[in-house]
Amino acid sequence: MSDVVTGRPAKIAVMGSGSWGTAFALVLSDAGNDVTLWARRPELAAAINAEHRNPDYFPSVELPPALRAVSDPDEAMVDAEFVVLGVPSQSLRTNLSHWPIPRDAVVVSLAKGIELGTGLRMSEVVAQAGGIEADRIAVVTGPNLAREIAERQPSASVVASTAEETAAALQRVCHTPRFRAYTNTDVIGCELGGATKNVIALAVGMAVGLGFGANATASVITRGLAEISRLGQALGADPYTFSGLAGLGDLVATCSSPLSRNRTFGEELGRGRSVAEISASTRQVAEGVKSCASIQALAATHGVEMPIVENVAAVIAGELTPAGLMTTLMSRSAKPERY
Repeated sequence: MSDVVTGRPAKIAVMGSGSWGTAFALVLSDAGNDVTLWARRPELAAAINAEHRNPDYFPSVELPPALRAVSDPDEAMVDAEFVVLGVPSQSLRTNLSHWPIPRDAVVVSLAKGIELGTGLRMSEVVAQAGGIEADRIAVVTGPNLAREIAERQPSASVVASTAEETAAALQRVCHTPRFRAYTNTDVIGCELGGATKNVIALAVGMAVGLGFGANATASVITRGLAEISRLGQALGADPYTFSGLAGLGDLVATCSSPLSRNRTFGEELGRGRSVAEISASTRQVAEGVKSCASIQALAATHGVEMPIVENVAAVIAGELTPAGLMTTLMSRSAKPERY
């Protein structure tokens, strides 16, 4: 990382050519780095190199000519100083089990989820499954709607690591005139905010799909933030994190934008489609669909009340309808706003 301080372009591997992996690879390339994008399918890697576009996710967005795609993970990570993990949260452990992460590389997680079965945050999965020291692990979070970032619209995000120097190194390689990165050492708060807001966005989407207006959605967003903050406090997060980009910022973007996969998934549920039908109709992953059960279990383990998360998990499991979710939340016993 000392070479990065001197201003020499960093060699970076982005493992995952989905929407967020591609968008962040574009940011890193715009920042002047030597970036290689790994695509699971050889035909997609070939198309990206030939067309300088990702035809599966951003067919209308031109990628930097210097951004190169490969389908061999070993080739992607040769001499990489940063390895950016852009795969879905529930497949991260499997990928790490056979990826040759270079020694001393900073490992960056883009996934926003909680692992099923273990209740681990993504940085914890990286440490456990990849054998990576905590001071080499970083996460990127905040309002990260991939299409807007790929279109180079102004955006601010958080790069977090328990080691300040690691967060600062990542900040240097991804900061551009259109992508403003802030550092944070509260990895717990940043990851909990990023994972849980997806579940709250599902609830907001259901409210929209059912035809409810701004009062309902604002109420769900605000009470959702209260749930995120309660869980964060129980797990040792800095409460100030949840008023920043990794908390409120990410929550507002994900709950408010039609570009949000989780909000859109929730809208479709509210309109009467099933989880299976929606999942089969898109290649995009709505992380909240998988993570809601993990977050519910994590909250139960720590004695934290999270009624929105609990009811969303019930809808995803087929135990409750979206209309039933709204009825259940509205009929809860009256309480002080802070309890």
